[in-house]
Amino acid sequence: MSQTALPIPPASVLRTLGLTAIAMVAFAGNSVLCRLALAQDAIDPASFTSVRMACGAGTLWLILALGGRARERAGSWKAALALIAYAAAFSFAYTSLTAGTGALLLFGAVQATMIAAGLLTGERLAGIQWIGFLLALSGLAALIAPGVSAPPWQGAVLMLAAGMAWGCYSLLGRGAGDPLAATAGNFLRALPIAVAISVLAAFSAHMTPLGFAYAALSGAVTSGLGYTIWYAALPGLSAGQGASVQLSVPVITALGGALMLGEAPSLRLAACSVAILAGIALVIASRGRAKG
Repeated sequence: MSQTALPIPPASVLRTLGLTAIAMVAFAGNSVLCRLALAQDAIDPASFTSVRMACGAGTLWLILALGGRARERAGSWKAALALIAYAAAFSFAYTSLTAGTGALLLFGAVQATMIAAGLLTGERLAGIQWIGFLLALSGLAALIAPGVSAPPWQGAVLMLAAGMAWGCYSLLGRGAGDPLAATAGNFLRALPIAVAISVLAAFSAHMTPLGFAYAALSGAVTSGLGYTIWYAALPGLSAGQGASVQLSVPVITALGGALMLGEAPSLRLAACSVAILAGIALVIASRGRAKG
């Protein structure tokens, strides 16, 4: 009886898969690191944001300089404002949210913002896409609705705002000739605003060496290197694949929160996760078929 050898994927495919997996873990790591730092009261949220922006900008510009690609005028102030709005709201939200809940709210708000922007600019959704969009919105509404296991409303509102800001940032970045250079420029522009926020919040400022380390890792590794790896993976992914793989981030974050923070997901979070992620998957999958 002959055995047929399984085909070995080309090296380029394996490279794309590996880079994509690392990038998704890095993006999930931002939530876990921020929650770790704030849950342990190792740093205040404003200082976390400033350190993250500084280390992210430094890492990105170092990578560009080593590759001879540094550009002084890359990025824009509009994108930088959206970036700092996301980063600051993200940090303050995690003073009260669990890692998994925060990541799910963030991801749902990002996708809802981008879909809504498409509708406002004339994009039309098919019937199954409307079902998916409404399912995702229903999941978000159910997650933040009052109840015993509902997340604190202040944190939920802040994380939804962070997601909307990141959605706007993503829309502003479409068509950038060099997305990594644009990201570096936006981080650099956002840094003085982050410092200004820290000055305004100086009355509650505190930072331990561990808190600084968490924030620095979030900026240099899970943000700076994470974006670098993601942009390296994107050429090997279709638009639909790029959007679909991001569905894994809230799941990875929830697993990280359970392992590193002991955060057991509630039944409510699990059910809402299914609704939100399944709804967004329907929109993405149907859009991909429509364009195919």
